[in-house]
Amino acid sequence: MYTYTRRYTGPLQAVIMDLAGTCVDFGSLAPIQAFLKLFEAEDIDLSEAEAREPMGTEKREHIRRLLAMPRIRKQWQLRFNKAPDDRDIDRLYQAFLPLQTAAIAERAELIPGALDLQTLLREEAIAMGVNTGYSREMVEVMLPRLHAQGFEPASVVVATEVPQGRPAPHMSLKNAIELGVTAVQACVKVDDTATGIEEGLNAGMWTVAVVASGNAIGLGEDELAALDDADRARRLADGHRVMAASGAHYVIDSIADLPEVLVDIDHRLAAGEQP
Repeated sequence: MYTYTRRYTGPLQAVIMDLAGTCVDFGSLAPIQAFLKLFEAEDIDLSEAEAREPMGTEKREHIRRLLAMPRIRKQWQLRFNKAPDDRDIDRLYQAFLPLQTAAIAERAELIPGALDLQTLLREEAIAMGVNTGYSREMVEVMLPRLHAQGFEPASVVVATEVPQGRPAPHMSLKNAIELGVTAVQACVKVDDTATGIEEGLNAGMWTVAVVASGNAIGLGEDELAALDDADRARRLADGHRVMAASGAHYVIDSIADLPEVLVDIDHRLAAGEQP
């Protein structure tokens, strides 16, 4: 005998956002600055495109993936007469921590729309959480600066405090538990990296990819605004194509555009649709 369970058709319960490139640090520049300085100190040539490729992953894993890239691995072998190993990753991670902490302190400005979104979520009784590939030590540098700007997520989850970081669903699921969510279908994961979107999909949540403020463009707000109209439009179109390929349910420029998406998801849930 089968028991029928009705699909969830209630309202949205939570929005879970990535930090850098999604709700803070327009362009997601803090991690890139730190990785470039880290490898420069090792006399290893690392391009910004290479540094961005593993973005969204936990930072020790990010270093491991960089060292596994053929061009970087070859340089390392020539420089140190051996292939990179776990001890090298540990050493680089320890050297990375102060570089990242300093970069975070410089890039802790909220992305336009973050506070308006927070106000909307509070009015609609939708919980707000964030998660990140940063460690707890890194986040503790950022959070006081975010609080000073009025941004106060109810749940903050970091990659080093779950069994697996992105693209595993563990961070988003921990957010959901901390926020008191009763159905993952009632959650929205917002991220600027394909890895972060995959995390949300693996958690069974609606996913929204942001383009202009994040890793797909990789420019600060002033840098993006300084482009001529044609170049800006081309870069945004390319970024939308890249993030659409991640499988995200929605692709937007920034979280300033998120309220309209939340209304649409609410309607879809009420009609019985699932992520």
